[in-house]
Amino acid sequence: MTKVDLVEDEGRWTLTLDDPDRRNCLDETMCRELGEAVATVAHAPDARTLVVTGAGSAFCAGADLPALFGDAGRPVAEVREHLHRVYESFLSLRALRIPTVAAVQGPAVGAGFNLAMACDVRVAGPDARFAATFTRIGLHPGGGCTWFLVDALGAQKALALLLDGGTLDAEAAVREGVALRVAEDPVAAAHDMAGRWAAVDPALVRDIKRAVGIARTGDFGATLEFESWAQASTATGEEIQRAVERFRKH
Repeated sequence: MTKVDLVEDEGRWTLTLDDPDRRNCLDETMCRELGEAVATVAHAPDARTLVVTGAGSAFCAGADLPALFGDAGRPVAEVREHLHRVYESFLSLRALRIPTVAAVQGPAVGAGFNLAMACDVRVAGPDARFAATFTRIGLHPGGGCTWFLVDALGAQKALALLLDGGTLDAEAAVREGVALRVAEDPVAAAHDMAGRWAAVDPALVRDIKRAVGIARTGDFGATLEFESWAQASTATGEEIQRAVERFRKH
């Protein structure tokens, strides 16, 4: 039985973690299939958008703790190597050139929180919970969690949340910039958003996503330089030329 369901509809892809009995935890099988699914989307020439969600009441309960940390005698270097394989299964989402939307209908815990944060945008359901609970089990954050939270919250709030092993509910996640919005049906809302973005010229979408990524580094000069090339490359397109003609007529 597969644990990741991947469906495509005219370039709009949906990836569903499908192990609700285990709250979609990231065990070996789930990680392998998740990585394979993301690779499939990455190599699909007509891919436009990707929605990531979970089956059942949880988005993702995090990593399989016994599999990762159950052998206290393993050398640290070996554990680290294993962790990188787990990280890569969801961090590969960040390399996709298309917009990715996490539809978080329930708890996203630990590595599950990271999975949601690896997507470009998050839509939260009323029962969504974003839980950075590492310290509650004596564990340092991993999988990019520190970077994701500093990026979203700033250093002060990120540090407090991580030290507290805290959780953000849906409304708090939106207020703090972790999620974009709350929706009664987050999957439907994510698909609606993805549908709009899929209708935009894919090269334009790709370059805007890249520009936002450059801007995220805080380098204004590099952002401006990329924008100038990207804007110039769209200047002869049919849509902008129609806008030019409309402007001339007024």
